[in-house]
Amino acid sequence: MYPFAYTKPADTGAALAAGARGGRYIAGGTTLVDLMRETVERPGTLVDISGLPLDDVRVTGDRLRIGALARMSDVAAHARVRSAYPVVAQALELSASAQLRNMATIGGNLLQRTRCTYFRDVTAACNKRQRGSGCAALEGFNRSHAVLGTSDACVATHPSDLAVALAALDATVHLLGPDGERGVALTAFLLRPGDTPDREHDLRPGELITAVEIPPHPQPLRSGYLKVRDRQSYEFALTSAAVVLHITGGVIRAARVAAGGVATVPWRLTAVERRLVGARPSERLWTEAASAAADGARPLRHNAFKTELLKRTVERQLRTVGGSR
Repeated sequence: MYPFAYTKPADTGAALAAGARGGRYIAGGTTLVDLMRETVERPGTLVDISGLPLDDVRVTGDRLRIGALARMSDVAAHARVRSAYPVVAQALELSASAQLRNMATIGGNLLQRTRCTYFRDVTAACNKRQRGSGCAALEGFNRSHAVLGTSDACVATHPSDLAVALAALDATVHLLGPDGERGVALTAFLLRPGDTPDREHDLRPGELITAVEIPPHPQPLRSGYLKVRDRQSYEFALTSAAVVLHITGGVIRAARVAAGGVATVPWRLTAVERRLVGARPSERLWTEAASAAADGARPLRHNAFKTELLKRTVERQLRTVGGSR
């Protein structure tokens, strides 16, 4: 670990000032500290924002607003989250270990960096770590890497389970920085690699995440999250599916489906959604809709299995959330 300075501002204004001077924000530290130990991240100054008043979970009308410093375990246990958005609670409970969930924050979860082994190995070529250095995963062991949203510069998957659920719920990320406040759709906030894989999110210098907001959805709303992995605990997804359905009168009126573990960002499955809306739940529908889940996939040498696994994962979760007749 390289030497660094540390400061803990007393209020948000002081935190923003420190961030504007180039400091890196830290709260739970469950990702950043690991990367510092591995010398992947080398911040000159850490700005500890854990004491800022950004940890509330509020329901206003039909909107759910989750403070960026709320702990993952607290949000997963929140009665309103569990009743209205089980997909969020399930995604959080399937993330990391209980000890990490007690420390990690919602904002930090969204900003966590990929678990690609080449990114974390400072001796390996990695465009995400150093643009222009190459991507060792393209010709290396790439079983866990992405098949959707990739580029010739990067094939690393986004690691967050929560982000997949929030993508399915059309969540907005609220930001505060030197230029004031702004909101960005989560699906626009997290960036595909393209030619700039080192730029992972739409976060301007000095900005910090203050909250994540889930907008109103038609009721009744059914939702759930399924994670498929090599082992049952403390493992990242090979694939996952967040399904959100509004069904009335025996017809699917609205559908939102997102996948994780298979793409460089949480991946909305719009082709699946189109096949669902206006149809009646049935075994045949789930199979037909899920068949479009891997549209556009670009498998690598070791991860071609993910295309079929994604389809099966989506089909299973559609059946679980939507039922059948």
